[in-house]
Amino acid sequence: MRKRWMLSLCVVAFVGCNNTAKKAQAATGEEQQAETSTQPLNVGGSKDEHGCMTAAGETWSELNQTCLRLFEQGLRLNPVKEEGGTLLSAFVVFNDDQSKLQVFLPTEEQEVLILDKKEGHIYADATYTYDGKEGALYIKGQKEYAK
Repeated sequence: MRKRWMLSLCVVAFVGCNNTAKKAQAATGEEQQAETSTQPLNVGGSKDEHGCMTAAGETWSELNQTCLRLFEQGLRLNPVKEEGGTLLSAFVVFNDDQSKLQVFLPTEEQEVLILDKKEGHIYADATYTYDGKEGALYIKGQKEYAK
């Protein structure tokens, strides 16, 4: 009888301790959830001056006034001439009515290149010409990038 009583007491104590730990863990989880819900979620790391998450591959489009991922939303143009083992692509992104396009060249200093539609599938300015039918970007008359 004494053994049963001791065994019962041990079981009750063990279950009681385990239950208290679960309640404490649940309370801590609720507190953590409350803390994280009030803090803004910053996935992808740092942001640039336009709020684009560069670590997530976002780039600011001056033409469309939004952050975008060129590799998902842009048209990739690969260099015509291969230089070394690195392939640095250019991208073009159109506006909604396709009256303009923005060119993203793989250079460190990113200047904004917006070309107006001229005729047919041609977009151009004094230096750059994009032929939409051919899928090629010309720089000073030389074909530099193509699909």
